[in-house]
Amino acid sequence: MHLSIIIPTFNEAPNIAELVRRVTAAVDGIEAEVIFVDDSTDSTPDQILAVAATATLPVRLIHRDRRDGGLGGAVLEGFATAEADACLVLDGDLQHPPEEIPALWSRYSRGDVDLVVASRYAGGGTATGLADRSRILVSKAATSLTRAMFPIRLREVSDPMTGFFIVDRRTIDSATLKPRGFKILLEILARRNLRVAEVPFDFADRYAGESKASARQGMHFVVQLTALRFGKMSLFAVIGGIGALVNLAIMAGLIHAGVGYVFAAVIAAETTIIGNFLLQERFVFQDMRESASGVWHRFAKSFSFNNAEALIRIPILALMVQSWHISAVAAAAITLVVAFVVRFMFHSLVVYAPRKAGQAPSRARQFVEQLDEQAMAPGEL
Repeated sequence: MHLSIIIPTFNEAPNIAELVRRVTAAVDGIEAEVIFVDDSTDSTPDQILAVAATATLPVRLIHRDRRDGGLGGAVLEGFATAEADACLVLDGDLQHPPEEIPALWSRYSRGDVDLVVASRYAGGGTATGLADRSRILVSKAATSLTRAMFPIRLREVSDPMTGFFIVDRRTIDSATLKPRGFKILLEILARRNLRVAEVPFDFADRYAGESKASARQGMHFVVQLTALRFGKMSLFAVIGGIGALVNLAIMAGLIHAGVGYVFAAVIAAETTIIGNFLLQERFVFQDMRESASGVWHRFAKSFSFNNAEALIRIPILALMVQSWHISAVAAAAITLVVAFVVRFMFHSLVVYAPRKAGQAPSRARQFVEQLDEQAMAPGEL
């Protein structure tokens, strides 16, 4: 097998037959297979099996009951089961025209690159298949932001957000990849120095079905980009920063309404403690939840610690206001910044600690090693 074509799908039943037909025509003369990694809740798996029964090239189905890692996780599962080392990824909605596969394969076959990207923004490529002008603007802005965050790694990549590419899977260290959504190419490019070439293509209109783009996916992209650039501690900081702004807004609003600043600080603290925990569960420590204690135990530890911290922080806040004549909101901001490092350490090493801790030479050494590991995860670059 020379080429494994990996197609992650989620509710793409109307597209399957046409997709396989066009892929089959495009790879004429190339020894290839098609692997669908499917997370669907509709009849997509049945359609894939029906098409596979009559297809003239091998078509395999991997249906996942758990959608770990989203589309990116599906692609990695496809890499793991592929027959060929050359793996081509494309979407299941036909916005990535299969007719471009020979161009990607031809460029890859020269043997001087590890990765060939089908780019909407290189050469004669276009992004006309995006739903409207606003989506085109959002796409270009996200691409510019991403390239600005990784100016060296992406200096030769005009479209790091595309999902249409061919890569030598032997050049990828799957253990370092932490897929969080649909931008798996960005994850691959950010983690390793690869030899990259681009082939322009026209991003087509969706063949059938509805687009999966959403504000939620946008949030996942922001989380993924932040984690790639700065690591786990930065995500904790982002959520802490959001919580701090909400805290200050609640406190300012309550003070404006006539509530005393101490009571306002207490109400704001309790609200943001709960909100921060929910966001940290979802975006920061999601990879540690399975090995940690149950969710209610985690919440109890987090809630108790944050309240204990607030019992210390709020009297200090009062001292700053009364003795140093600092405004209540400014004093709250200062104390929240100081508390950040302590909160991160406690959550990394206590709240989300594995139920069975590994052996270590000493508690002090284990503490330092765990802190370093958590501060750097999922990986400083």
